[in-house]
Amino acid sequence: MAFKRNVGGLDRIARAVLGVALVAVAVGAFVLGRGGNIGVVAGIAGAALLFNAATQFCGINALLGIDTCSRR
Repeated sequence: MAFKRNVGGLDRIARAVLGVALVAVAVGAFVLGRGGNIGVVAGIAGAALLFNAATQFCGINALLGIDTCSRR
């Protein structure tokens, strides 16, 4: 199933950077032995943002009618 791209430009870059940061927080939490809920939530949120950046699709953007892709 193909989805219409709706994430681009600075939005895509911001999602990628924040996704990497959140995954790093999750890894750090587990390495330090303080994984708990914060590590799990940060890992899931980071993975979701990285998925959005990689596929250029966000379901929430689609529901709200938001499209940050530049059309030429």
